[in-house]
Amino acid sequence: MSISNIISDKATIGKNVQIGSFCIIEDDVVIGDNTIIKSYVELRKGTVIGQNCLIDSRVSSSGNCVIGNNVVVRYDSILARGLKIGDNSYLSPRVMTNNLNTNKEQIGGAHIGKNVFVGTNCVLHHGITVGDNSVLGALAYVNKNVPKNEVWFGNPAKFQRKV
Repeated sequence: MSISNIISDKATIGKNVQIGSFCIIEDDVVIGDNTIIKSYVELRKGTVIGQNCLIDSRVSSSGNCVIGNNVVVRYDSILARGLKIGDNSYLSPRVMTNNLNTNKEQIGGAHIGKNVFVGTNCVLHHGITVGDNSVLGALAYVNKNVPKNEVWFGNPAKFQRKV
């Protein structure tokens, strides 16, 4: 049962989508089939979410994000404009992405590959790429590109080992 949602007539909602309470879904948002949107989620203009995803409570997208199929985005994560997340990836609670440089210019959000695990409270710098099958540890500050099949953690995040 949902109450007090604001869902644009210009949003496209797939089959068997579940939307919790107090959500805001703006124009040109696309939500794929069998996706679950929990309560207090804000999806701004141009956000695209694939099929079979879970978007947990209090997740916010600043727009123009692309989320692949079978992706989980946990509680209180911030998805910056231009973020891309590949299929089968998992973002733990309170992951934050950024799309502005120090001059407040929009550079674009991070690009997260397929089958990536991002730990709790991880921060992803603007414009970086995280390769397929990589793991980012909890509390990591990722300010460099992460090649595929690698484990990185720390502040700033550093290479630890191959997967």
